[in-house]
Amino acid sequence: MLIVISPAKSLDFDSKLPTRKHSEPRMLDDAEALVEVMSGKSPAEISKMMSVSESLGELNHERFQDWEQPFTPDNSRPALLAFTGDVYLGMDPAGTFTERDYTHAQKVLRILSGLYGVLRPLDLMQPYRLEMGSQVTTDRGKDLYTFWGDRITNQLNEDMAESPGANVLINLASNEYFGSVHANAIDARVVSPTFLDSKNGGDYKIVSFFAKRARGSMTGWIIRNRVKSVRALNDFDGMGYRYDAERSSADQPVFIREDGGMD
Repeated sequence: MLIVISPAKSLDFDSKLPTRKHSEPRMLDDAEALVEVMSGKSPAEISKMMSVSESLGELNHERFQDWEQPFTPDNSRPALLAFTGDVYLGMDPAGTFTERDYTHAQKVLRILSGLYGVLRPLDLMQPYRLEMGSQVTTDRGKDLYTFWGDRITNQLNEDMAESPGANVLINLASNEYFGSVHANAIDARVVSPTFLDSKNGGDYKIVSFFAKRARGSMTGWIIRNRVKSVRALNDFDGMGYRYDAERSSADQPVFIREDGGMD
């Protein structure tokens, strides 16, 4: 079983690390090519491309200027402990993972990234913002989907081939990021859990904030409990969600929750 999740915009490069384990990203040549393109853009161009404020344009311009190899624990941070968005708050690796959990996560979890392609949890990364949907023109095409082409898919297939019994890909990434994966070329069954919320007995629907937290919560639960089968996913009850057999299909298990704090 291999899990894929999205990265996050918010980052933490200051707090104390709970583990000294780290590894080097496998797709740094591709990342360096993107940094070369992005470092040539002005802060104003970055602000426009990312639809962010001038100050964020300046910040990310500086990040691309400062990006350098080699990556070390002094200038980089393990990806799982650098991202701090809703998925990562729901997973809470710094608060709940043991050293053995970090080791297991390295085997079963992958983070899809607009800049780094495929990151393992302990892969070092430097701060950046480059969403997968960005319209970045390179010599490979007009956006990041064409830049990465089949590289991300191939890397995931290689990772599953190296892990005996990894014949299922659990998709807990957003549509934007999973769009970089050619699902029909994945050498495994693809399972995409869905999380629905209802308020005051109303219709169940995806609420982005809660769904992100739930994807992180399920990711952490799978890792900590060494879950190895799709059927076992039905036992997930984090954040008050429960499996709903009637709404589920074989490759899209649905988890529902009533009145999940939607005030």
